Parts: sequence; structure tokens; C-alpha cells
Amino acid sequence: MIVPNVSQNAVAVADHYDELDPIYRRVWGEHVHHGLWSTGRETPAEAVEALVDTVGDRLRLMPGEACVDIGCGYGSTARQLAVTRRVRVTGLTLSAEQAHYAAARPVPDVDIHLRDWLVNGLTDASATAAWAIESSEHMVDKPRFFAEAHRVLSPGGRFVVCAWLAETDASGWKVRHLLEPICREGRLPSMGTREEYEAMAMAAGFAVVGYEDASRRVARTWTICARRLVKALLVDRETRRLALGARNRIFVLSIPRLILAYRSGAMRYGIFTLSKARENDAPREPGK
Repeated sequence: MIVPNVSQNAVAVADHYDELDPIYRRVWGEHVHHGLWSTGRETPAEAVEALVDTVGDRLRLMPGEACVDIGCGYGSTARQLAVTRRVRVTGLTLSAEQAHYAAARPVPDVDIHLRDWLVNGLTDASATAAWAIESSEHMVDKPRFFAEAHRVLSPGGRFVVCAWLAETDASGWKVRHLLEPICREGRLPSMGTREEYEAMAMAAGFAVVGYEDASRRVARTWTICARRLVKALLVDRETRRLALGARNRIFVLSIPRLILAYRSGAMRYGIFTLSKARENDAPREPGK
């Protein structure tokens, strides 16, 4: 597990997203996660929505199901899946700015809460599906992140986690110059490897029924963000003010670092498909 030399917690994560809210929406958009390219001809907006559709497909969402979006950001993923898959979604975010933005864009069957997932207050076995798109990285207690998902899901429930991952056995220079700074600048308490995530998921009671290393399909997200940021710095006074004077302005340095981390293989992008065993049954297999 990669741990930065400056400790992070939920308060620091919330402050990061609240202060940089204008930059995130301008540079990364309302979804605040990577895009997923299949042909290479997709627009950034299409690629972002493709990642959401991939999550919905792997969860095998059915109309009427109760779902949880862990770290829902502005609620865009929750809204997309509620509309396209006709599911009910409870979303949780640490950011007051994100929760306020989501509240101003209500959609039937989507309920967004300003709440920490690690103390979520949801009822046992109250959902049949859950997803966490690039939010597990911000969890101080990752074993508890998985344990809470297992508790909230009903028997046979499905869980998809899209995660920034550290390369297994990354060399010293990659850790020092790429992974540790990315954690520090992005307010990530830690960054795990594929093997560590799978071990934590299984310890919580999940079966790992699928995994994809989607690094090559998502990496261009950061060159797009870099171009958008440069343009915003040139034309937008608020972006310049935040980039130069904000408490969390150090995150700007992470964009070139993330580009290099993907190109060097220091960082990977993993999509895990997990299942909770049915009562008196073996863990659920894909397609069953």
C-alpha cells in the first residue's frame, strides 16, 4: 500500500473538493472520473458515459433495484443510471459543494446525501447493487470501505469498484516521484495494488468474479484535462486565482505526474466486479 508522508483524512478530502469545485467542473466535468475509450473516436463526454455504462453492465442492473453510489460526486453517475437503467440510487459524498450541486439537479429515484461512507448509517442488506467509481482511493480505512459495502448489500448483491491502483512491486523512483506525490496532492490516504484490493474484498466476504486492467483505455483522460486546464488558466480569472492561491493548489502538479504514471506503468486503473454470497449458497457467478 502506498501511503504519502502527509496524513490525509475525510476532512482534508472534503476541503479539497469544496475549494477546487470550480476547477473540477471546468477541467473534469460533472462526472469527476475517467473516460473509457473503446474505439478511440469517442468524445470525452461519450467516454465518460461509457465508463458509467460499463459499471451498469457489470452490475447487471435491473429496473427497480435499490443501489448505492459510494462517493457520488455531483450525482451525475447516479442520475445517468437511474434514468437509463430505471434503478433507485442513494448517493453519498463528503463534499458540501458537490451535494449542493446535485440537489439543484434533482432526478426521480436519486437521493444524494452529504455523508461519510465509513459512517453511512444505511440499513443492513438494504441494497442489491453498489458501485464506487474512483472514491475508494479517498477512504482512510479501506478494509472498512469493503466491509460496509458487504454489510449494506443484500445476499447475492453485486459491487463494482473502479480504482486508481499502484503498480505491483513499483520501483523506488516510481513510488517516490510519482505515486507518493499523487497521493499527497490528490488527498489520497493510500493507494493499493490489485492484489491488496482483492485481499481486502475477500476478507470482507466478497467473491472476486471479474477484473479488468483498463489503464490503456482511460489514460488519455489526463491529456484532455491538461489541455482544458491550460485553456482555463489563460481565459478564466477564477481558475487562475485557485491554481495560484488555493490551499489545495498543489493538485495542479498531479496532472503531468498522472500522465507519466500511466505511461510508465506506475499507476494502473482497475475495474473489480465483486459479489456477496446468497444465503445458504456459493458466491454468485457472472450471468447467474
